[in-house]
Amino acid sequence: MNNKTLFQQKWVAKRETRAYHGDELTEKQFKKRFFNPKLPTVNAASQTVPHPPVSVLTFAELERRLDFVVFRANFCSSIYAARQLIVHGKVNVNGKKLTYPSHKLRDMDKISVDPHAIQMLKGEKGSELSFELKPFAQPFLFVPEYLEVNYNACEAILLRSPVSRPGRSEIPSPYPPEIHSLAYEYYARNK
Repeated sequence: MNNKTLFQQKWVAKRETRAYHGDELTEKQFKKRFFNPKLPTVNAASQTVPHPPVSVLTFAELERRLDFVVFRANFCSSIYAARQLIVHGKVNVNGKKLTYPSHKLRDMDKISVDPHAIQMLKGEKGSELSFELKPFAQPFLFVPEYLEVNYNACEAILLRSPVSRPGRSEIPSPYPPEIHSLAYEYYARNK
C-alpha cells in the first residue's frame, strides 16, 4: 500500500474492513445508522502498554446488532447462518421472538436460541445435546468480553458495547488498528 495515494489507502482500508465487518449492509445504511464520527475518548493511563487508536471502534455499533451477537456467541458458524436463524424465528430477545437480524440490542438484553436450531449441538429431541465443533470453526471460536454466554441454556447477554483497552481492542478483526484508522478517516471525511 506504500505506492498508493492517501485517498487510495483510505478507500482500500474501507473496502477491506467493510468486507469483514458488515458486508450485508449498504454503504448508505452503515453511514446513516452505525457510523458515529464522534468516537469515545481514551484514558491512556498505562504508559508501558500502548493503547490502540480509538478508531478501532469504527465498527463497534455493528457488534450490537442481533445477528452479530448470535454469531459472536458461537450459536452459528457464520453471520449469514445467524441471520437465517433469526429470520426463521429461532431467536428470542428478552423472551420475545424477533425476526429482524438488524435489531439493535441494548445493554443487558438477553438472547435465547432454540437449542435444536444450533448446528453445533447434536442429539435427539428431548435428550441432552452434545456440542460438536465444525472443523473449520476452531480459529473463530472465542467469546468477546462484552458477551456473557451460557451454552447449557443456549442464552447470551450483551453486557455492554465493545471498548478499546491498552494493548488490544475487543472488536474481533483480522486487520491491524492502522487499517481501521484509515477506514475511519475515509468515513469521517465522507459523512
